[in-house]
Amino acid sequence: LKLEMPAVNLDREVPILATVPIVVQSLKSCALNWQKLISGVLEEQLKKVPQGNGPLAEINFWQENNATLSALTEQIKLPEVQKVLEILQEAAPEFTGDLQIVLSDLKKRHMEAQDNAKFLSTLVRHLKNLSTGTGVDVISNVIPSLLNALRLVWIMSRHYNKDARMVPFLERVSWEISERVRRVVDLQTLFKQDIAAAKKKITEAKNTLEQWKKCYFTTCIQVEESGSERYWKFDVKRLFEKTDYMVSICQDLYDIFQVTEELHNLFIPELITVTENPKGVDELQREVNIVISPLEDLTFDPFNVESARDWAFVMEEFREDVLIKIVEQIFVQNLKDPPLYKNHPPVAGAISWSRSLSHRIKHTITRFQEEEELLASERGQEVKQIYLQVTKKMDEYEDQKYRQWRERTEHVLPLLLKDTLLTVSSATEETFTTKKSIWFALNFSPEIKEIIIETKYMEQLGLPVPEIARYVALQEDKYLRYTNKLKGMLDRYHKLIEMMNEAEIKLLDHYVRELWRILKSGHKRLTWKSVGIGEFIVQCTQTIGRLELLVHQIHHISEDISSKLRSIESTNLFKFPHSKNGDRLPGAKEFFDYVKCEQAKDVEQLVRKYSAIPQLLIEVERRVANTNSGKSPKLASYYAYWEHRIYHVLTQLIVKNLQVFNATVLANVPLLQIEAVLSVPEITLQPNASEIEKITMQSIQDCVEVTKHFVRWMHGTCIECPPQHVKVDEVVTFSFYTDVSQSPLVIEQTVLIAQNVHKLLGSLRECLNQWKKYDLLWKSDKGAVLDRLAAEKPACVIFDEHLQFYMKVAQEVTQRPLVKDEQFIRLQLAPLASAVKENAKSWTMSLGKLLNELARQELFSLQDEIQV
Repeated sequence: LKLEMPAVNLDREVPILATVPIVVQSLKSCALNWQKLISGVLEEQLKKVPQGNGPLAEINFWQENNATLSALTEQIKLPEVQKVLEILQEAAPEFTGDLQIVLSDLKKRHMEAQDNAKFLSTLVRHLKNLSTGTGVDVISNVIPSLLNALRLVWIMSRHYNKDARMVPFLERVSWEISERVRRVVDLQTLFKQDIAAAKKKITEAKNTLEQWKKCYFTTCIQVEESGSERYWKFDVKRLFEKTDYMVSICQDLYDIFQVTEELHNLFIPELITVTENPKGVDELQREVNIVISPLEDLTFDPFNVESARDWAFVMEEFREDVLIKIVEQIFVQNLKDPPLYKNHPPVAGAISWSRSLSHRIKHTITRFQEEEELLASERGQEVKQIYLQVTKKMDEYEDQKYRQWRERTEHVLPLLLKDTLLTVSSATEETFTTKKSIWFALNFSPEIKEIIIETKYMEQLGLPVPEIARYVALQEDKYLRYTNKLKGMLDRYHKLIEMMNEAEIKLLDHYVRELWRILKSGHKRLTWKSVGIGEFIVQCTQTIGRLELLVHQIHHISEDISSKLRSIESTNLFKFPHSKNGDRLPGAKEFFDYVKCEQAKDVEQLVRKYSAIPQLLIEVERRVANTNSGKSPKLASYYAYWEHRIYHVLTQLIVKNLQVFNATVLANVPLLQIEAVLSVPEITLQPNASEIEKITMQSIQDCVEVTKHFVRWMHGTCIECPPQHVKVDEVVTFSFYTDVSQSPLVIEQTVLIAQNVHKLLGSLRECLNQWKKYDLLWKSDKGAVLDRLAAEKPACVIFDEHLQFYMKVAQEVTQRPLVKDEQFIRLQLAPLASAVKENAKSWTMSLGKLLNELARQELFSLQDEIQV
């Protein structure tokens, strides 16, 4: 398409050319030709439609439209064309009105075509993969990305953001997907393929169609969430009616192949035995092929919605044909272990299952009989013979099941009703004890329950049942009530026994034996035919209730005792003093005196708690033995149990406190202080190491001797032992001290603390050894040293060296740390440092006096010489 230019010279200015009539007339003629050409092109483009049903056809349509309109638009933009339009606008503005309308229409149509071609071009890659990609799986991968691209087109485009444009385009995409599926699921080739491969193709095709719809709705949600004011509210029927129908056809095809596969793989080998058919596997293979052969040569397209009625007829015919074979297959496969309806018993359930299968194929044969032509055909007669063989086998199966059940029920049920109500873990009466290992169990056979249920369902099936079975079934509610109450009673009994420890079982031996005596009748005498079962349950329940009440009361008292013991066990026997003013810590004696004082206060509280325990045990005695003496023989073992508990608690009390004290010794937190002092000629600790070890071990001994305040009870009682006069002036009190002090755990902790304290004092001695380098200050004979110097009369420089040495010692001592923290002891070195400095100062003063005396002598001697 090319615009013809006028044959006049347009080199002059527009205002001048607009005044030349010949030029203007020539330009008008040319403009009319342009108007006709452009109008014709626009009308021709309006008549064009996409060539094809797919989405690529619509994209090609807009690309061609854009190319055509772009050619005209580019020519309109040429300088010579624009000058012609300017001249005509100057010379005859009324003439250019129609031409401007046509040019405006061209511009509008070109912008639309250009915009559509640009945005739709983003879909080309996805659509080509959709139309030409190999395999249905490729299509499945393309659909999400294609719809995402369409969503962007909807949001950004100026023309494909309306239903009138987007819905037809989506219809084309749906058509393209359905065509691809139609080519993949080709019935003429599908039935010639391997069954597994065919099922895979159908599944992939069905998944693709379903994914198309699923991804569409996902995209609808994304469009709404994107904030766009225009939602995808398209006509779903227009988009998915055909693909939804194709999904249903794919499901039918898959079911056909699934049934065919089952007939090939599972049904055929078993059918030979069941039907006693001598034709063998080949004949049965032929039967299966006959069933599916009509599907291979259909005279209509099953994927066409208009053929839905014809396809429904084909599927109905196929289902009827294979139903008998499937039922027979199910019957053979599940013959030994039939699937049961919910709550159905094994035998009646198996008979019901067999009858339901028989009813299914009977319904099919009834339909065959209604169609006389079908039944009269050769195929109809074959189906009828198979039906008769299968139903015969089913009838024989039902009769055998019923007969076996009836014979067993008549034999077993009377024996089961003679069982006792309860069983026990001990085999003979002689082994009955009150130990926790003895357990009762309900002795109601599950087979009785099964017989009751079987009886009910057998009567529903119209089968006669034995009289004894009917009688038991009528008593079902009574047996259910008895078994529930017995279970509840035994649960209470076992829970009660579990709640009691061995000491409590011995304590309540009389009550437990009484309960055993009652329970024994359910184990020895009463059967499920007895009339006294209800009274037995009531008697057991009442006895258990009384014992439960007593056990709960004892447990409440036991908890009070345990609470006191826990309080005793958790007591801290080593309470340490706090520093009174800053860094000053208590001395060793002050520290351990404080610990002992606090310990005495704690012991008073502990003894008060301990003394309250016998009163609690007397309360137990009152409830169990109806006495309050504190020395009931019935509670002797119970007293011993708590005395052992008390011993264990006291042992733990001492061990835990010793462990805490040992940890305190090892911790790097100073709690007390000692001093390093000069005791000429030795440097020592004050108090010394042996004194520290002695008071430490005495504190440990005081801790262990706390148990002397806990007086033992007299044998078989909870009454404290009175002091025993061994000799005239010697009184012995029996306490827990003797046993606790000999406990290996206590001895071990005591030895460990002694070792750690000894190591600590050794470490402090090593610290003091560092000060021995100054021992010449006090070990040297100062008088002898000064006399020797006086005799030698050394030069002043010698005196200067000595003085410098002692001044250096004094300065060095001043700079040394005066505190040494070692584990839980702080060593104060200030007294030692002060003594060393004093000694150094004394030497300095003595040397100064000697030097002064020698100088005076020299001075007087010199004066005498001068006078002479």
